[in-house]
Amino acid sequence: MRLDWIADNAPELAGLALTHAGLAAPAVLAATVIALPLGWAAHRARRWRDVVVTAAGLVYAVPSLVLFILMPLFLDTSIIAPANVVVALTAYGVALLVRTCADGFDSVDATARTTAEALGFSPAQRVFQVELPLAGPVILGGVRVVSASTIALVSVGALIGVESLGTLFTEGFARSFPTEILTGVIGTVVLALIFDAVLVAAGRVLMPWGAKAASK
Repeated sequence: MRLDWIADNAPELAGLALTHAGLAAPAVLAATVIALPLGWAAHRARRWRDVVVTAAGLVYAVPSLVLFILMPLFLDTSIIAPANVVVALTAYGVALLVRTCADGFDSVDATARTTAEALGFSPAQRVFQVELPLAGPVILGGVRVVSASTIALVSVGALIGVESLGTLFTEGFARSFPTEILTGVIGTVVLALIFDAVLVAAGRVLMPWGAKAASK
């Protein structure tokens, strides 16, 4: 491990880390926004639940590199456009998160829904003010899994020319330079830990009841 190489290339490494984060964050956010209503629909329409979950599973079964290559055909973009990676990873995130969202809504106590109805809550108020907050801790757990998975998969985009920390893998292998490869691995792990810490902190602020329940 050559620390001098890391020091000499620190600005470039930081740039790759920011680029990596810039590809992962929108995908995680978009996947969460899309998966929430799909998960709620799967929770409400039980007969369609297996269809939705199975369809999501089929999407995740497609190899990431294949999906990255196919995206330009649907998006009319160049093969190296970052949008290909973001959209593909959003699809993967939705595939992972739909079941978790449905499970989260399933976990809400029926008494809470009944109480909300008795208090005169509209269906929308019941979802956003009662069901979603109570399902939140379960859903957050799924988002954390999606976050880690997305950050790992961003690196695959380097194989089609989309820069990220994965670029260190491809260039390191091409040059037979272990330091570059290890730097990419460590950087990806650190970035995943940072994302996870942010999600945990956000969960504690937005859903303190979830943190209290987890500590019992």
